[in-house]
Amino acid sequence: MIPPIGRTAGEVQPEPPPTAMTEPSRRILLGHIAGAHGIRGDVVVKSYTDDPAGIADYGPLQTEDGRRLIELKVVNVTPKGVIARVTGVADRNGAEALKGTALYVGRDKLPDAEDGAYYHADLIGLGAEALDGQPIGRIVAVHDFGAGDLLEIALATGGKTEMIPFTDACVPTVDIPGRRVVVVMPATTDGEPEAGDGAPEPDDA
Repeated sequence: MIPPIGRTAGEVQPEPPPTAMTEPSRRILLGHIAGAHGIRGDVVVKSYTDDPAGIADYGPLQTEDGRRLIELKVVNVTPKGVIARVTGVADRNGAEALKGTALYVGRDKLPDAEDGAYYHADLIGLGAEALDGQPIGRIVAVHDFGAGDLLEIALATGGKTEMIPFTDACVPTVDIPGRRVVVVMPATTDGEPEAGDGAPEPDDA
């Protein structure tokens, strides 16, 4: 399955094919088509699921624009990616036309994450508030630049976003049903150190 943020969740079970397109904000990116393979219409798929071949377990997948469903049948798993056949594609030209196609599944087709693990789609859009309940902003993106997960929060004051480490210390509460997270903001948010962190104290005179 797609590794959620935090810890790894359980094994994904196959779900029935979707009967309608899902709203983009409630979709999970499972992989993308990297190119054609051979002359019979097979494609190479870069799969982001724990078991690369599991990308075919969800039935038809949605393209990024939501205008097409792509159904995969896995042929082989190689170091370069998953070799798969696409329903309705029978030659190399058709396969090459799909190069770069992102493959999505509706969030409702994935199981709930285990405690302490979260899908990006579940976090984006949540309100962020301080320990005292004051609004801070809203999560607009989740990033991983190699040093740990970061929540990008659009500040309620407007004008900029703030990157917050997604750790227990900085985000002690994640309330998915309540559509909110509690955030302990870094000591500085405007580039100036706070008093006690190297900022000069005002003169008594």
